[in-house]
Amino acid sequence: MKIDKDFLGKLFEQATMNPRLRQSFDLRTSPADNSQHMLNALLPGTVVPIHRHPSTENVILLCGKLVEVIYEEVNPFLSPLKEEDTSTFDRGMDSMNVTNGRRFQEVERIHLDPTVSNYGCVIPKGAWHTVEVLEPSVIYEAKDGKYGEDGSETFDAFKAKETKDNTAST
Repeated sequence: MKIDKDFLGKLFEQATMNPRLRQSFDLRTSPADNSQHMLNALLPGTVVPIHRHPSTENVILLCGKLVEVIYEEVNPFLSPLKEEDTSTFDRGMDSMNVTNGRRFQEVERIHLDPTVSNYGCVIPKGAWHTVEVLEPSVIYEAKDGKYGEDGSETFDAFKAKETKDNTAST
């Protein structure tokens, strides 16, 4: 298999037809491969929910420009935010996160752009993160664990489980 301009062009074409404005291509060569490594074509406007993985995630940008945004969860009852803090809630938040008392505070913005030699990053294990796509981009992603079985979770799924656990204990 050759990954070239034509291949990426077809992946972008599929992404434009996908309502999510993205398209992945699985690079595993065997069902026995329990890792995840894929190409992911991302278009501006795609919404990638804030999520985390139980292992590190390697991200290499083949083309385009994007920003990986790393968050930490802030408990507003233990560490209230200062009124002048404008970096919180700017991106990736929704009303449910706010009404549940959950807050995310940006801790890092990693600008990826191969034209200025910023090729990739490693997302730390367990770090909440999302991506902002600045122009059509293709990333190579790699992480441990089979998709859907690796323990990754979106914030919404995490909150739903937490609510269920709290309800069951009362």
